[in-house]
Amino acid sequence: MEIKDNELLRQFEYETESGLLSVEYSLQERKIFLTKLTGLEEVLPTQASDFLKGILEMLREKRLRVVPTHPKIVSFFRKNPVYKEMLPPGIRI
Repeated sequence: MEIKDNELLRQFEYETESGLLSVEYSLQERKIFLTKLTGLEEVLPTQASDFLKGILEMLREKRLRVVPTHPKIVSFFRKNPVYKEMLPPGIRI
C-alpha cells in the first residue's frame, strides 16, 4: 500500500480502484490531529482499516503523538487498542 503525504493539502492519500481515500491532518509541535476522513463510501472497510494502520505506522516511526478528532478515526482507535499508546498523555478514547 502506497500512502502519500500531501504536505501542501495537509492530508494523507491513498488511491484505490474506486477513488481517493484521504485523511486531513493538522501538525502542532509533536502532535498530529487527524481531523477528517474522506472517501469511505467508495472503498471496502478493510482498505480503510489498512490505510489508517499504514498512516499510524508512519507516524509511529516519526515518534508523533496522535489526536484523532474524526468519529471514524476515534472508532478505529477503540477497535485497535494497540495504537492507544500513540495518544498524548491525558487523552482517553
